[in-house]
Amino acid sequence: MSPTPRTGSVGDARAFVEEYVAAATAADLALFDDNAVVRDEGRTHRGRTEVRRWRDRVPPVEYDVREVTGTAAACRAVAEVSGAFPGSPVTLHFAFERDARGRITRLEITPTPA
Repeated sequence: MSPTPRTGSVGDARAFVEEYVAAATAADLALFDDNAVVRDEGRTHRGRTEVRRWRDRVPPVEYDVREVTGTAAACRAVAEVSGAFPGSPVTLHFAFERDARGRITRLEITPTPA
């Protein structure tokens, strides 16, 4: 099934973020565009091959989504992420941009400032 962009309400953005969390938990990259750019932990990953390598290095984690703002086409989320990694749990900010087909073209993940 091809994702379709949802525009408008924050509820739609929350539905997209929940869809992303489910896909991320399953290491499914179907939501990403072939030319997606992901910025995480100070590194930039460009294109599906690099994004796949990045996802493969992420340990299994659980997400507790706390806040979602914006639209499904361009939204931000705050989530507590926990798992088998140093400093767990951490609160992270996710900034998503999606294209007209609903695929993620840009994702930036940053920690909460101390």
